[in-house]
Amino acid sequence: MNRRESLKLMAVASLAAAIPGCTLESVDKAAARVDGFEDLSKRKPSQMSTHEYTTLSRLVDYIIPADERSGGATDAHVPAFIDFMMEDTPDLSGPVKEALQWMDSASTRLFGSLFVETSEENNHKLLSQIAYPDDVKPDMEDGAAIFTMMRDLTASGFWSSKVGVEDLGYMGNTPQPSWDGCSHEAMEHIGLSYNS
Repeated sequence: MNRRESLKLMAVASLAAAIPGCTLESVDKAAARVDGFEDLSKRKPSQMSTHEYTTLSRLVDYIIPADERSGGATDAHVPAFIDFMMEDTPDLSGPVKEALQWMDSASTRLFGSLFVETSEENNHKLLSQIAYPDDVKPDMEDGAAIFTMMRDLTASGFWSSKVGVEDLGYMGNTPQPSWDGCSHEAMEHIGLSYNS
């Protein structure tokens, strides 16, 4: 499966449920352009203002931060990926912009400053109120839906990138000289055993 096909499948799976009107055709059109646009690191935002792009960059790095194993979402150029997807998927543009506006509005209401201008501690306080949909308070349900959508977009961009693929340890179609099967511990964990 090439990058275009994997991108299309991931995008359709995560976006179709989250964004009304997001169709296979619009995602396919955007995915088809990925083949001709290989380097997201050089992409300048075309669908977002500078403030929106900065807000998005901060948000995606909270969703997938850098750690000792790999870079974070901005290292994988997830903001550029989302901007790129918005270009050819018109139904995506409105929800993403509304999500970024919601983050600013909620941050201003709770802490008196925009999302990118408030402290990391306060950003975490806000995100902890919307990151777990089953535990969200009624007045934060819109925020939880927004966070879920942004988490799906971030994951799609991250794990279809070189950084994300390396993070997964995916080796592609590499021949394996042998395979000894699952360990006995793994088999026991799922309630199975090898027949002797």
